[in-house]
Amino acid sequence: MSTHYTDINHALVERCRQNDRKAQFELYQKYNQAMFNITKRMCRNEEDAKDVLQDAFVSAFKNIEQFSHKVTFGAWLKRIVINKCLDHLKKRKLNLVDIEHVDYKISDESKDEVFYRVAPALIHEKIKELPTGCRVVFSLYMLEGYDHKEIAQILGVSESTSKSQFGRAKKLLRQKLTPK
Repeated sequence: MSTHYTDINHALVERCRQNDRKAQFELYQKYNQAMFNITKRMCRNEEDAKDVLQDAFVSAFKNIEQFSHKVTFGAWLKRIVINKCLDHLKKRKLNLVDIEHVDYKISDESKDEVFYRVAPALIHEKIKELPTGCRVVFSLYMLEGYDHKEIAQILGVSESTSKSQFGRAKKLLRQKLTPK
């Protein structure tokens, strides 16, 4: 039995399927800022983020027939945006080293208190400074809600690589955010 979600955008999506430009613009207006935030976090460079966002919306409207209402339109679009970001990063040679055999201990959660004492804007700035692999895994896990198994599948790496990249990202962020 397939699940279909009631989506507040159902009528807009149906109009987009009929190539209604006004409906496309309305959906774009509803989602562009949230999706731009994702592309900025993952791509680091604002111009690249804008290009990826544009590409994602073009792809979404071009492939709107594939949207089946099994998830909300926002969730479907978010997946397209993340995939476009990953495609962009792969073109730029995103390299995640599979360090499955390295014994890398993820830090104690109590040390994460530094993240609660810093302004979110500063955290986002410091995330942009992370190495690409760490930044992507950290963003997918902490900000987009994917688990390590899903991240491993998306990036084509082992689950332990995702976990170790996340641990490394947290360690680097902690260093960047801890007052000296």
